[in-house]
Amino acid sequence: MKLNEQTVLITGASRGVGEELVRAFVMEGANVVINYYQSQEKAEDLAKELGDKVIALRADIRNRQEVIQMVDSAKQYFNTPITTVVNNALIDFEFNPLTQKNAFELSWADYNKQFEGTIQGALNSVQACLNDMKELGFGRIINIGTNLFQNPVVAYHEYTTAKAALVGFTRNMAKELGAYGITVNMMSGGLLKQTDASKVTTAEVFQIIESSTPLQKVTTPRELADVALFFASPWGRAITGQNLVVDGGLVMD
Repeated sequence: MKLNEQTVLITGASRGVGEELVRAFVMEGANVVINYYQSQEKAEDLAKELGDKVIALRADIRNRQEVIQMVDSAKQYFNTPITTVVNNALIDFEFNPLTQKNAFELSWADYNKQFEGTIQGALNSVQACLNDMKELGFGRIINIGTNLFQNPVVAYHEYTTAKAALVGFTRNMAKELGAYGITVNMMSGGLLKQTDASKVTTAEVFQIIESSTPLQKVTTPRELADVALFFASPWGRAITGQNLVVDGGLVMD
């Protein structure tokens, strides 16, 4: 299915990486659902700017019923099922090396919050769209990971552990859903320059990344969004169960 024939749900899509994902898919002619939780004004402003092929819908991705209602509303608006899900939402986390809890301070609640946002949120989004994808014989699921669990420039314990679990989620879903024409992949940027979550990242951390990276630069949200287009496009049709690291060569996996 061509990009301009797809209807794409992007979670956590009102700002940062999510906003760039929205803009990238809209430029290719896709219908796009901007999911938001708290950033209503930003989400609605973005939808208004981009036109009728975009709708902003609120749902807490950790809440199964809210996600189902969001998907139903999107289907009614576009009069078509969702073909493509990009699991991008990030729950209450900032990449701040100065305030990050260390190994002595962490609690299970810190980990659990990130597992709920990353794994439970992805599960809810996928399951809400799965029956339609199976019926269509087509689906694209793209999970947003990180290279930090392979190269922890800063020990963001709970965030990177949840994203490491997302690799297992991705590969198991790919194994089972491939029979229905559904691909499931993950793309992992590093610390991106710049998102709302990374605006508190110190210059020293970015300098470490730049000096250690073959391309001598920090990856941008738009560069990551371009890879999502590839996974969703016909060019990515034979790729599933993969974690593609998009970080200028910092991690060579």
